[in-house]
Amino acid sequence: MSRTRQQRPRRRGLARYLLLAAIAAVALIGAVTLNDRLSFEALAAHREALIALRDANYALAVLGFMLAYVLIVAFSLPGATVATLTGGFLFGLFPGVFFNVTAATLGALLIFLAARWGLGDRLSARLDAGEGRVAAFRDGLRENEIPVLFLIRLVPAVPFFVANLLPAMVGVRARRFVFTTFFGIMPGALVYTWVGAGLGEVFARGARPDLGIIFAPYVLGPLLGLAALGALPIAIRVARRKG
Repeated sequence: MSRTRQQRPRRRGLARYLLLAAIAAVALIGAVTLNDRLSFEALAAHREALIALRDANYALAVLGFMLAYVLIVAFSLPGATVATLTGGFLFGLFPGVFFNVTAATLGALLIFLAARWGLGDRLSARLDAGEGRVAAFRDGLRENEIPVLFLIRLVPAVPFFVANLLPAMVGVRARRFVFTTFFGIMPGALVYTWVGAGLGEVFARGARPDLGIIFAPYVLGPLLGLAALGALPIAIRVARRKG
């Protein structure tokens, strides 16, 4: 084998690590430098300029907003919640929720693909080669893949970036990832988009929105109900095995 052919796998491996390192570096720099720029206070300060841009060129405003949202999610930057509020504030409950969910799903897909290309294939191969508890974990996850993916999206306690990375590490197919992400984040996005749609009155009072509304019983209850519904197929399979 020639030296060039031997170097290709090494270069590919190095490129994978460099990509992940670049994403991590951007996320770290963004976490340090963008907290004040992607905050509720920043939205309040620039709301008139944003409304003027939307009214002057609606299509450009939509594209700019969605691109910014995609980048926030893809690089795990701070401000995803504020971005969701902004979508509701600028575009209303609908189509605001559609813009929010679509952009968040695209951003999640980018980080999913990057993680899978960087490390996911190798980890998936190790799971396939594993035995004992590793094999049981692999088989259980793949047998209940869609319900599990819905669960990690519906339960508010699971960080969004974790729900993006974990499926890539265990070899989830991109189609299933996109499907469960789009519909799994929709209930929570609907709540925050609704809050964003009412920000005009909040700004008029000089107040702040109640972002803890997602944990209010009348909101958290239905979300947990959906999570329980998503877990039902898993429970049925377990019961059948024990029976």
